[in-house]
Amino acid sequence: MPRKARKKSESGIYHIIMRGINRQTIFEDEKDYAKFIQVIKRYKEESGYKIYAYCLMGNHVHLLLKIGIEPLEQVMRRICGSYVYWYNMKYQRIGNLFQDRFRSEPVENDSYFLIVQRYIHQNPLKARLVKYIEQYKWSSYKDYVKKSEFVDVDFLLEMFNINRERAINSFHKFNIEVNDDVCLDIEDKFRITDEEARNVINRVCKVQNPTDLQKLDKLKRNSHLKELKGLHSISIRQIERLTGINRSVVLRA
Repeated sequence: MPRKARKKSESGIYHIIMRGINRQTIFEDEKDYAKFIQVIKRYKEESGYKIYAYCLMGNHVHLLLKIGIEPLEQVMRRICGSYVYWYNMKYQRIGNLFQDRFRSEPVENDSYFLIVQRYIHQNPLKARLVKYIEQYKWSSYKDYVKKSEFVDVDFLLEMFNINRERAINSFHKFNIEVNDDVCLDIEDKFRITDEEARNVINRVCKVQNPTDLQKLDKLKRNSHLKELKGLHSISIRQIERLTGINRSVVLRA
């Protein structure tokens, strides 16, 4: 069956998502996150695109960018190819890292642009990885409230106010609003099988069996539970069933 043609953006602005193949973690440690950001910076100069927002999660990436001198497909080949080559060398693996082709949606007006950037920046908050949006290290939120090295912040801030200080305050207020925004997202809403969940738990938590999580100290155990729920979309019911950890403990983590 032929692939559905990618919808072209008249504005040149796209919301893009890439996720790990088979829900694989694509950032194992802080050096991996930093490397991906380095790759974005590098090809920003070569490909001429603008970056308005990004968020790097454990097994997927959100980007909000505007293409420049190169088409979107070529931009993404550069970014993905460079990171995968480095990642495979580091972890002595071969083959694909990202699942299928990247997903994208056009962003054609200012109102949806604002919604998409908020959706991206709130990803860690909605995944319960942080309590406050500014606590997450691997998103572009910090680039808007501090001096940015490569994120093109002026376009968005000027939507709020021409005065920079007032614009930043309005940006912050807008991004912490509770909302029901619906944007392009990873298709992890469907049920993950117990076998897939078991493999994810063993890999992420570095255990031989999911029930081994019971043997970990409380802080480490809860950290793993939080990650499994937030980054890997494993249901509370599955975690309880596979690990033997009480549902109330999983909920609180």
